[in-house]
Amino acid sequence: MSDTDVDALDTRPTKIMFVAEATAHGGRDGFVTSQDGQIQLKVAMPPELGGDGNGTTPEQLFAAGYSSCFHNALILVGNREGYDLSGSTVAAKVGLGPNRSRGYGLAVALSVSLPVLDQDIAAKLVDAAHAVCPYSNATRGNIDVTILLG
Repeated sequence: MSDTDVDALDTRPTKIMFVAEATAHGGRDGFVTSQDGQIQLKVAMPPELGGDGNGTTPEQLFAAGYSSCFHNALILVGNREGYDLSGSTVAAKVGLGPNRSRGYGLAVALSVSLPVLDQDIAAKLVDAAHAVCPYSNATRGNIDVTILLG
């Protein structure tokens, strides 16, 4: 692989423009807070994992972050190309399960709706957004991400 190929694959930021900060207290049966006070959430194990389900899960927070970030990347690339993305949405499902290394892993399914665009254009924009989105870049190669265009 040439140096040019390596540079093309490097998705690390060249400059940090924003830093988000959050703190967990008590793991999956506690609460999370953000440094700016915008997030103050109770977290709880879901019933499927033996918990009472009386709180959000880290996977729900990841799904919220990934879907909003991917949607913003989609709007960005759509605007660059001059397309109307009115009524578009991105929904994320994040699955958690055991992996082969005696730990746990995640899998993501993104459902993208671009109702005012034909399928070929929509697919092109989704591919471009997947290359731009920082969550997609962070997960590429270590989390299975399926993108469903509907």
